[in-house]
Amino acid sequence: MNAISILIPCYNEAPEILISTIESVKKSFENVQNQIFEIIVINDGSKKYEYSNISIEKVRFLEHIVNKGYGAALKTGIKHAQYDWIGITDADGTYPNADFNTFMAYTNDFDMVVGARPWNRISALRKFPKYLLTLFSSFLAGYKILDLNSGMRIFKKEMAMQFWSLYPNGFSFTSTITMGCVTNGYNLKYLPIEYSKRQGKSHIHPIKDTLRFFTLVSRLALYFNPLKVFMPLSIVFLAIAVGRGIRDYILVGSLGGMALVLFFMAFQVFFFGLLADIVIKNKRNIL
Repeated sequence: MNAISILIPCYNEAPEILISTIESVKKSFENVQNQIFEIIVINDGSKKYEYSNISIEKVRFLEHIVNKGYGAALKTGIKHAQYDWIGITDADGTYPNADFNTFMAYTNDFDMVVGARPWNRISALRKFPKYLLTLFSSFLAGYKILDLNSGMRIFKKEMAMQFWSLYPNGFSFTSTITMGCVTNGYNLKYLPIEYSKRQGKSHIHPIKDTLRFFTLVSRLALYFNPLKVFMPLSIVFLAIAVGRGIRDYILVGSLGGMALVLFFMAFQVFFFGLLADIVIKNKRNIL
């Protein structure tokens, strides 16, 4: 039986909601015979509530003096985790934490198990940008991603440490580790889960954070699989160049300067991508 450390980042969540979250996680693992686990709550500089009087068996509290962000809280938790498997969930009561034990059944065959939230539970304001982001990330990763940034998942600590320098301090930790997992040959399993309405106020801005996610996914694709970015861009320039060349030939009987520039740009972008891909593969071999 694999031992696991469950991390719960917490920022200004009501104590009763946090305690309910902790108890649901404990209930999940206490129902499994001989399951070894610990729960680590990372108080990310909360000022609204005080958690020092909460004392629950098998639960440790870590403190950030100031608010550093969701990713920073998880990184602090991973550093202090005792066990080789890491689980994460939110403190706001949205995830079915009592189902965590079902994730553990897949630890022999997969490196990360993620709870995929149903689309009908996502607000209308966030559904369309999330859909576009999911399609975009799936294309860049070459893998069908069902939920890029689900906050309920378990993963090998060893795998998480490989991408340590890439994790931002903000909300993009889950997106980063998902892209890192699927673009580096690790095995990912999605399990459908229920998703409840958030208790309290969300700290995610639907427009600003969506733009950040798009930027992050593009940057990760360039880091892990640059040809997925450069190749389509090269094809676009080439198609425009061919169209411009046909137009020039029909009108003046020869290729114009703009068509030649576009052809040059298409090949230049392609070779930039090829060079980036070679550099990255060599770096992985060295490491």
